[in-house]
Amino acid sequence: MALAVGAMLLLVSACGGSASGDSKDGGKAKPGASASQGGKGDTTESQAVVTIAPEDGADEVATTGDLKVTAGKGKLTSVVVKSGKGDPVEGKISTDGSSWEPTETLGTSTKYSVDAIAKDGAGRESAKHASFTTVTPKDTFIGFFTPEDGQTVGVGMPVSLKFNRAITDKQAVQDAIKVTANPSVPVVGHWYGDQRVDFRPEKYWAKGTKITLSLRLNGVEAAKGVYGTQSKDVHYTIGRSQVSIVDAAKHTMKVYRDGKLTKTIPITSGGPGTTTYNGKMVITERYKVTRMNGDTVGFGGEYDIKDVPNAQRLTTSGTFIHGNYWASPGTFGNSNVSHGCVGLRDVRGGNGDTPSSWFYNNSMIGDVVEVRNSHDKTVQWWNGLNGWNLPWSQWTPAS
Repeated sequence: MALAVGAMLLLVSACGGSASGDSKDGGKAKPGASASQGGKGDTTESQAVVTIAPEDGADEVATTGDLKVTAGKGKLTSVVVKSGKGDPVEGKISTDGSSWEPTETLGTSTKYSVDAIAKDGAGRESAKHASFTTVTPKDTFIGFFTPEDGQTVGVGMPVSLKFNRAITDKQAVQDAIKVTANPSVPVVGHWYGDQRVDFRPEKYWAKGTKITLSLRLNGVEAAKGVYGTQSKDVHYTIGRSQVSIVDAAKHTMKVYRDGKLTKTIPITSGGPGTTTYNGKMVITERYKVTRMNGDTVGFGGEYDIKDVPNAQRLTTSGTFIHGNYWASPGTFGNSNVSHGCVGLRDVRGGNGDTPSSWFYNNSMIGDVVEVRNSHDKTVQWWNGLNGWNLPWSQWTPAS
């Protein structure tokens, strides 16, 4: 008989009500949590009403704007949202406890669960559970970033993203991208067309700066039915400062390392009719030896050199600073004869003790080469990674 009574007590205890369970009456908790106290506890149900939007079982839910939890006649004390894989969704309860909203974008094609608890004025809890599934995208997009994760680059290197789909909601995409620097400096993005955005500070980065690119594009709708898939952080470091000033009129280049003049090099730049762009240009690619064919840049068959040494790209349109072994040594420092590039004296193969070899070996991606006093226009900011040529007052309004 004693065993039977014990079993009965155990059964009652195991079946007692729980404030964290789902309720079927609009989020109000049912009495029973204190029933084991011989009926002397407070058995009045909570007046707090928890409401979860979207409703339980909903599908094709938007990744932004649809998820919200509210409390009536009480205050929220806990909201836990997780994906089917258990990944939590960050969010914030309002100051007055009346609502909760996520602070991040939800993923697409994902099932989420929501468990919320609120308390009424007497401290009685009301709990509610719901689950829903987000929208299945018609298409996806990703951003290809420069520089690479872990790379050390020069002071002129912006953070550049190129997208594989046209972006119509630029603000939504840019809101999901954050570029931070240590030491801290304001960093602003500027769009070129609908598939590229570059980020930079007002002035060149300080040497040694640590930069983080945070992409939270997963679930962001960039165009109708087109959603992002990326969520990652990219880190890179600014190395020493190197800025080289080319004077096309004097046929010289002065190389400044950490603000101090390191070397003056005789050069040749673009000749009449094929002058070199003026402006600040960032090194974006480096080749110990490469082929340069005039057909690829609109010069027809004027040249095709299969082994140009120590070549470093400055513009997308084809401006390089490179070694030149085919011009006479007297050309450098005296005349401009190139098709628009900046040429330095070199030998075939680019391995000699030459000005070109020295400059190549002492340069890195992100270094700045600024051309002055050329009989040409200033390079467009989007021709390469050359946003430094757009004044800060024009860079910031479009961000």
